[in-house]
Amino acid sequence: MIRRSEKFNKKPVKAYVVLPCYNEEEVLPETCRQLLELFREMRDDGLISISSRMVFVDDGSKDRTWEIIEELEEAHTEVCGIKLAHNVGHQNALYGGLMTVKDECDCAISIDADLQDDIHVIPEMIEKFRDEKCEIVYGVRKERKTDTFFKRTTALGFYKFMKLMGVNIVYNHADYRLMGRRALEGLAEFEERNLFLRGMVPMIGYKTDCVYYNRNERFAGESKYPLKKMLSFAFDGITSFSVNMIRLISTVGVIACIIAVAMAIYSLIQKALGNTDIGWTSIMCSIWFIGGLQLLGIGLIGEYIGKMYKEVKRRPRYIVEEYIGDR
Repeated sequence: MIRRSEKFNKKPVKAYVVLPCYNEEEVLPETCRQLLELFREMRDDGLISISSRMVFVDDGSKDRTWEIIEELEEAHTEVCGIKLAHNVGHQNALYGGLMTVKDECDCAISIDADLQDDIHVIPEMIEKFRDEKCEIVYGVRKERKTDTFFKRTTALGFYKFMKLMGVNIVYNHADYRLMGRRALEGLAEFEERNLFLRGMVPMIGYKTDCVYYNRNERFAGESKYPLKKMLSFAFDGITSFSVNMIRLISTVGVIACIIAVAMAIYSLIQKALGNTDIGWTSIMCSIWFIGGLQLLGIGLIGEYIGKMYKEVKRRPRYIVEEYIGDR
């Protein structure tokens, strides 16, 4: 642990905390209050400079999220706001916030606005960036005791499956991380439109480290990631970083063909021995199995082609409508 006297001998960091928001009117005042208190503590310790900011990114919210951000910005010099022209999704909103501030800060910390990630490990992140020269510091959950059995099991399965598919991903890490300016510039080099930041950031390289924390209960409001969105997000992550799913379907197809040939040989032998019966059930099962396998393979290939279609169009990931606050 760095002693207080040693901290003052080091240059304070200009840090920006980027918080994507979608319909978060219930939590924003409390989130801002807690971050302001943390900012004061870090300034007193000589860890961050007075020009450090928290940047709320409104991802096309339908409630009073943007109005509250404007009120907070008027009341506190530490608060900035980015209003996107329309809803572009969590990953694009987060990316948009990071790219908007990357030239203004020494490092940027991305964190959700719902108070579930522990903000009190931010000083440790900044120390690793400033003192240990880590360009990327991941916030990693210590455990998942607060999750339901289903969510805990599916999350574990997701991380293991991503590893199996060859994707370099940090276990139990979401989008709570610190990135230095060099890392942000590296991220800007990725031109893909199908964003999965958990898989993209580890590809940047540079020196990395982790800090560990316990996830809190949501302060207010409802989760913006129900089961349907979580499954869609997981599938996007898998198909954006690996073609192993197509290879897997191809492998299953080869196995199915081998089984079909073996069954054909078996059927011919049984027919020659006079042991055949009318096999309506087995024929129907075979038809449904092969048909379902074909549809699955076609659908998966279509998913990859759809991603290529989005990439080729080169449409903007986000459009900033308004930026408020002092940089």
